[in-house]
Amino acid sequence: MKIAVFHNLPSGGAKRALYNSVRHIVQAGHQVDLHVPSTADEEYLPLKDIVSGIHVYPQRGTRLSIVLSSFRKVFRLFHSWADIEWIQKQIAEAINSGPYDVVLSEQDRFTNTPFILKHLEKPTAYYCQQPFRGHEAFIERVAQAAPTLPVPMYKKFRQAHMRSRLARLDRQNVSCAKYILANSYFSREAILRSYGLNSFVSQLGIDTALFRPLGLPKESFILSVGTYFPHKGFDFVIRALSLIEKQIRPRLVIVGNSALPGWQAYLQQTAAELDVTLETKTDVRESELVSLYNQARLFVYAAILEPLGLAPLEAMSCGTPVVAVKEGGVRETVLHNETGILTERDEEAFAQAVRELLEDEARAQLMGGRGIEVVRQGWTLEQAGERLLWHLKRARGLRPGICEDARSCTIRR
Repeated sequence: MKIAVFHNLPSGGAKRALYNSVRHIVQAGHQVDLHVPSTADEEYLPLKDIVSGIHVYPQRGTRLSIVLSSFRKVFRLFHSWADIEWIQKQIAEAINSGPYDVVLSEQDRFTNTPFILKHLEKPTAYYCQQPFRGHEAFIERVAQAAPTLPVPMYKKFRQAHMRSRLARLDRQNVSCAKYILANSYFSREAILRSYGLNSFVSQLGIDTALFRPLGLPKESFILSVGTYFPHKGFDFVIRALSLIEKQIRPRLVIVGNSALPGWQAYLQQTAAELDVTLETKTDVRESELVSLYNQARLFVYAAILEPLGLAPLEAMSCGTPVVAVKEGGVRETVLHNETGILTERDEEAFAQAVRELLEDEARAQLMGGRGIEVVRQGWTLEQAGERLLWHLKRARGLRPGICEDARSCTIRR
């Protein structure tokens, strides 16, 4: 197949997932061309190194990112969205006139669902990592917990108007998607609730050649990974650890690649007040992250309604058991009492689960070994790549066979 790929993603997990997917598609013998606006991040894991051709389209006018940061007058918002749609229409026309069998579209860093879906005529699979969440109650609740400066009333009004407008744009754009992919069954249900549209699960995978057991001795700390944002639940983990007896209370190491201003300092302050030893790390190299996964006695995860959560899988692949809150996509990656322990969002229950595995090293070791098996059985990059290829062929109108389970698609060649 000849495949056109569109994205307007920032650096981060979604871009990493796309990079891995495209690499597998190319290795499987398919030709891939990349079509992106100049606002797409192609410095982080650049796709130009693996695709056949790359086409970058300059974004005209004022970027929405500038407007989002300054909340200028409402008419400037509309002008910026018009600029974004204009360039994506140009990209769609280029793809429509090209010799492509199918298009893989990712999300848009500014509008969530991209405008390009309105203008593509080729068969297209839209990978929706998650619906627009700006209107969800928990987003507002965790935002209120963030230690930020007071916001004037007129700015609150503009922010509310922008969220409402973005939600409408997102719904309008996604209504043009003919074949939607989700990263988990939780995300599939979220798409159905938010948009009333069906989608198909094509679960992601991780690089088991990178995230692997290194034979390093376990050290006296537990690990958590994610951006320093309120919805990642690090404050919940700190409060839970404070309930563990001081003589066995572990040191907490958090690795994050970006932060909400003031939130990282707030976590440090909270930990100090509760007598929890906390070390925060940023800009960590991959090799160091793999070592931390291996050396940690446990991996802890309390993100709120995480669509999938690749970090627990990375920890499992390194042989480290997981303690996580039982919600979102984590219920599909962590097997309760096999690769870790899942708890309610209750600090005492979470603390008890951590305590149990700290005190029972044999059980923790068994869970770590089982985690390696589970990842290799269904969560590798190769398996994820085959799942995506199955759906691309189906979106194209072929009959690739029957996919009875999202992790065991059989391709008819």
